[in-house]
This record gives sequence, structure tokens and C-alpha cells, in this order.
Amino acid sequence: MTTQDTAARHDTLTGPSEAVDRRSPVSADAIWRLPVTVCRITQFLGEQTAGALLERAIASADDTLKPSTIRDQELVPDFRRSRSRGDFAAPELMAAIDEVLEAVEHTLGVSCRHTEPEYGLNVHNDGDFYRPHQDTDVRLAPRRLLTFVYYLHRTPRPFSGGELRVFDAALPLHTDTAGKWRERTWRDWEPEHDSIVFFRPTAWHEVRPVGCPGKQHADSRFAVNGWLCSPDPANRPAPS
Repeated sequence: MTTQDTAARHDTLTGPSEAVDRRSPVSADAIWRLPVTVCRITQFLGEQTAGALLERAIASADDTLKPSTIRDQELVPDFRRSRSRGDFAAPELMAAIDEVLEAVEHTLGVSCRHTEPEYGLNVHNDGDFYRPHQDTDVRLAPRRLLTFVYYLHRTPRPFSGGELRVFDAALPLHTDTAGKWRERTWRDWEPEHDSIVFFRPTAWHEVRPVGCPGKQHADSRFAVNGWLCSPDPANRPAPS
């Protein structure tokens, strides 16, 4: 008996009132959870180079650190609380990132050829945090291709908390809308001294609250964070 004969026989036996339900068996409330890939490298620069960079970060005086902003230089202390310096120089870190970039591109599925780095120093002390966000928006999404965060602190670690929480994607299978926050899962990444993480800027992430009882600047959670960006069209030379 052929497959067609079998199907016809089955339909005859069930009859119209007992027709087989051929709709999808997947629940309309099903949620697709997809872990976000993060590349993490420890002991990235080595003890001597990392130590020198930490001392440079600690030497950033209060008058060079400004309250951190979001979006278009907007201060929202209920959403983000830390201090930042955009002109912090870390050429040794940029050179080390270049050395591993090919492997990171392969792992994250992104091409960073002809990109430009944008980065700065972020300092979190007692009670500081950064609520869940993405590193892209309508203005920056076309340019930011890769996020990196390099961590520095004294050892033993003089603060608690400050983990980087990266949220997994959580999307309803039957719609194009984002899932609710309560449906999301996540992984926390420790801000270990001389470690670096890379991830796509579209990933939702946050900085967990920091506890630093002594409140001393040198005991802060220091991070050099930034992006590899496609060239700014405004800076491209006009065609000849």
C-alpha cells in the first residue's frame, strides 16, 4: 500500500466529525530563548601592562571624571550612575585587541574591517550601576559593530558586585515583538582584573550595583569600554 493509499484510508476511517487536527502542535505562548555569545579573555595584557594601565586609571583625578550620560549626553541618575572620561588613552589595549580581533570576529559572526575605535574610562564606586540597555540606537546602530569592556581593579578586589549581566534573547515564536523582561534569562560575568569581554552591541546588558564600603576612588571598579565602529560618513572625503 502506498503512502497516499494509507492517508486516504485514514481519512475514510476517521470521517468528517473526527478529522485530524493538522495545526501546529507548538503552543502560541512558546518562547524562544537564545543565549547571547560573549567572548571573554582573562590575563589579557599581563601583570606588568595591566598594572601600569590601572595606575593610569587611578590617577584620573576627580576633575577629569564626569557623571556618565546616556543617549545624547543626557544625565539620568536613576538609570545610570558612574563617572566617565572620554579622553582616556589606552594604546596598549587597542594593540592587544587587534591581535585577537580575527578570532573574535569569527566567534561573534561580525566583520570589523576598516573600523574605528571609540572608547573611554568608566569608574563605578559605591552604589553605582547601569540598568539594562543596548549599545545601539537609531543614530549609532549603523556604526557600532562590536562592544568591548576591559576590567581593572586593585587586588584583592576592594568592591563587591559590578558584574556584567548579559541577557539572553527571549522572543515569542509566533510574533515579531520582544519578550517580557520576566521571561528573560541571563548570565553574569565577573569584572575580573585584566580580563576583557566582547559582544554584539545589540545584546541587552547591565552593570549590577557596586558595593564599595570605603568609597575610595582607588578602590573603584575601573573599566575601559568602547566599540569598534564603521567610519563616520561625515568624515569621509568627498568624491573627486
